[in-house]
Amino acid sequence: MENIVQQSLHKLMRDLQQAAASHPALMTTEFEAELASPCYVGNASQGEPCTWQPVPMEGEYTFANIENALHITLNEQFCKFFTTYWSFNLPVKAEQGNCELLQVCSEEDFERLQQNLIGHLLMKQRLKQPPTLFFGLTDEDDFILSVDNASGEVVLEQVGKLPTRCLAPDLATFIDGLTPAV
Repeated sequence: MENIVQQSLHKLMRDLQQAAASHPALMTTEFEAELASPCYVGNASQGEPCTWQPVPMEGEYTFANIENALHITLNEQFCKFFTTYWSFNLPVKAEQGNCELLQVCSEEDFERLQQNLIGHLLMKQRLKQPPTLFFGLTDEDDFILSVDNASGEVVLEQVGKLPTRCLAPDLATFIDGLTPAV
């Protein structure tokens, strides 16, 4: 059964695909031959621009390894956000400005995300800060978009610091407020 974050993500993907019809750069990336991504459309040579499209994930992808290793339960909306589509990062515009929603485009990329998340969570533990789960980048240096693991709120935080601002009560509400960055 689909949850609200997945519904919001489906709508955003449709909006991006519609916008890409007149702004192809939205869904174009540099082709990397060693990256086995199901998102690539057509053939391209290494380093050439290549169009892509989101592909629904099939199978069971979880963050159970992180939860077990760090004795933490990750916020469900965060987990659903990263286990719905294979996709390249999403260029979007929020009320506060342009941002980029992180996505995973292959199994290797999903593993890399998990490694980075472990590093982030260990840093938060070391700094004695509550856990946050990053999911996006902003135009401001060192500021990231995260989900507060306990409350589920979308927050703006500077790397290594406590969140500075709540942007939305939950991830679905935040995603629903986004538009393609054209």
